[in-house]
Amino acid sequence: MKIICVADAFVTPAMMEEGVRPFLRAGDEMHVFFFGYGERAAMRDLVKTIEARRIDDLDLPEGLEEAIKDADLLITHLCPANKRLIAAAGRLKAIMSCRGGLEHIDIPAASAKGIIVSNNPAHNANGVAEFTVGLILSETRNIARADAALKRGEWRKTYPNTATTIKELCDCTVGIIGFGTIGRLVAEKLSVFGCGILVFDPYAERKDGPYYCFTSKEDLLRRSDIVTLHARANGVIMGEEEFAMMKRNAYLINCARSYLVDSEAFRKAMDSGRLQGAAIDVFESEPEIPDFYRKYDNVTLTNHRAGDTIESYSKAPVFAIKNYLGFLEGAELKFRVN
Repeated sequence: MKIICVADAFVTPAMMEEGVRPFLRAGDEMHVFFFGYGERAAMRDLVKTIEARRIDDLDLPEGLEEAIKDADLLITHLCPANKRLIAAAGRLKAIMSCRGGLEHIDIPAASAKGIIVSNNPAHNANGVAEFTVGLILSETRNIARADAALKRGEWRKTYPNTATTIKELCDCTVGIIGFGTIGRLVAEKLSVFGCGILVFDPYAERKDGPYYCFTSKEDLLRRSDIVTLHARANGVIMGEEEFAMMKRNAYLINCARSYLVDSEAFRKAMDSGRLQGAAIDVFESEPEIPDFYRKYDNVTLTNHRAGDTIESYSKAPVFAIKNYLGFLEGAELKFRVN
């Protein structure tokens, strides 16, 4: 089997080598290419082009189209598998993506040639879950604000929530909207704090667990002290109606997608005092953020860092090759998308 791996500044060539090569069988061969620029910061415009689904506009690594002609398997992270590359593939069986997003793969073109496509939406799941718990603690316990005050030379004694809701997590109810891989990991990690955990996900099996209970979205919003979003919806799930349902002095955490929250409705909820605070990791036009976010003392902002761990990248090629080899041996291919 001929395996083509395309690395980049995030999933590096070393990660591809170290992740895939130990699983090669007798007669297998591996070729590693590099897509994009050597520095992560320089990749920003390429990523924007990919997320805008303009993958046919991007240059492929030199020699990749020639190498793909007789390849059996393509493992890629950000490098596009566009119409041109797929057309060049003569015997390609599968494209395994190291990331959750699929904007870099022309799935209709792959499907038309009988090429299997699989992604890895769980590649950064643990990192995002850990970060979510960190944001919950930082916002509700004023960790970032205390740090900023001390660095300004101020021994700060009062905060936006001093008179209302500085509570321990063991006395809180946390509502998780979206109960896929990340949502389940968040629930698991929160369980050790002893908080109540409510879950809403219209696509998940409604089966209560040892430390969480399924409920309706409306009930979750009315009862939760903290609401955290982990849904992969296609549109807004937190608008004016939802904010009006929320328990007064509750917190909102968003490490998922910016478009899940109507920004104007969020601003109104903050200005009216319905929300005690929020922690936001994702924005509409990164790296810029709307100015109104900056005025709130009771909002913790981070610059899309939730999934940025070394493991989220280094373990992705391992998962890709193991997933495909297991499929060849008769196991179900995880996260198959076509």
